Amino acid sequence: MSTTHKAHCLILPYPVQGHINPMLQFSKRLQSKGVNITIAPTKSFLKTMQELPTSVSIEAISDGYDDGGIDQEESFLAYITRFKEVGSDTLTQLIKKLENCECPVNCIVYDPFLPWAVEIAKDFGLVSAAFFTRNCVVDNIYYHVHKGVLKLPPTQVDGQILIPGLLSTIESSDVPSFESSPQSDKLVEMLVNQFSNLEKVDWVLINSFYELEKKVIDWMAKLYPIKTIGPTIPSMYLDKRLPNDKEYGLSLFKPMAKECLNWLNHHTISSVVYVSFGSMAKLEAEQMEELAWGLKNSNKNFLWVVRSTEESKLPKNFIEELKLASENQGFVVSWCPQLQVLEHKSIGCFLTHSGWNSTLEAISLGVPMVTMPQWSDQPTNAKLVQDVWEMGVRAKQDEKGIVRREIIEESIKLVMEEEKGKVIRENAKKWKEFARNAVDEGGSSDKNIEEFVSSLMTIS
Repeated sequence: MSTTHKAHCLILPYPVQGHINPMLQFSKRLQSKGVNITIAPTKSFLKTMQELPTSVSIEAISDGYDDGGIDQEESFLAYITRFKEVGSDTLTQLIKKLENCECPVNCIVYDPFLPWAVEIAKDFGLVSAAFFTRNCVVDNIYYHVHKGVLKLPPTQVDGQILIPGLLSTIESSDVPSFESSPQSDKLVEMLVNQFSNLEKVDWVLINSFYELEKKVIDWMAKLYPIKTIGPTIPSMYLDKRLPNDKEYGLSLFKPMAKECLNWLNHHTISSVVYVSFGSMAKLEAEQMEELAWGLKNSNKNFLWVVRSTEESKLPKNFIEELKLASENQGFVVSWCPQLQVLEHKSIGCFLTHSGWNSTLEAISLGVPMVTMPQWSDQPTNAKLVQDVWEMGVRAKQDEKGIVRREIIEESIKLVMEEEKGKVIRENAKKWKEFARNAVDEGGSSDKNIEEFVSSLMTIS
């Protein structure tokens, strides 16, 4: 006979904002369905936060570098090795500590960058769930690298790559890319190792939604117990069923919220290009210059996020000239509340690095994209945006790896003015609807989350 009991999930994220935010949002969904949550970031990560979520319980573990995290260690391999050793110990201690609480942990939801968590879950007899923060197509590519079918970077022989379930062929310029260095080789190894013990886990959760990549998900579901649970963005931008869920509640930078929204309020519907390359991307000075003039020459209004560490790469006097200009064409800020900006009626296009979280936010809010992918999974996301979901265009690089100002200007105009842009804008509206329906009551992701929760609350 089965009995129901309270479930308690311990969430183990990899310590970067782009990985923690989706897991935090998933935690809020679980919490709304009666699951206890403890999220366990590293001590070093917690020290860098400007803002922390108040809705969930936080207990830190250690990566062995409590003062500076990965920045304290020159070698990525050394960092990962020590993280495994110290992380395993401190995670074990945390689970033991939580055994004494009213509702002990019965499940670990872990980021597959930290595959050692599976063994710890098994030692304690806990349910294990891998949480992939990327989409299923990207996961599928890494799976094929893991199996030795594909190489990263692809060899010339690969030419066009076929992904099971994806109708569009993938060129070598569309697969995840990394600079060639020993550090990057280790990073690729870590991405591939996500699959090293995946056959041992009880659940594989994917930050995407079924309607977005049906056939790829169906193919992967033959190999692993895959469930899509996204989009993992605050509920008030989607189904609005969690009334207090308007922010991620976690931030590395302080957003200039008031200034951004005030500036946008002075512009007409769909007239502004919003430009942001996320929290990590670093552009070359030459690329910054081309981007600056591409935006200026497009004659569109633009809101551009340039992190304070990147500002020196802007053309000389660029910000001063914008401030002096009477037409109020451009506004450069150090950080902004991205969801509130994307939701704003004045936004007509999002010029993005195609990080998955940003892409998912644009899909969820129905904003057409111009993509300028930099590295990692971004080229693949850009390919999907342009050729599969048809809600944006990729601004192509030249042989030097720079996207020139003319291409940037053309791409913006194509999305915001031309006939093809009309189709892109219609598709963006369609995907927005699908995204909301997926997490709304009875939607594909909602059903998957319900199934996960009820399995945790039932012991046979």
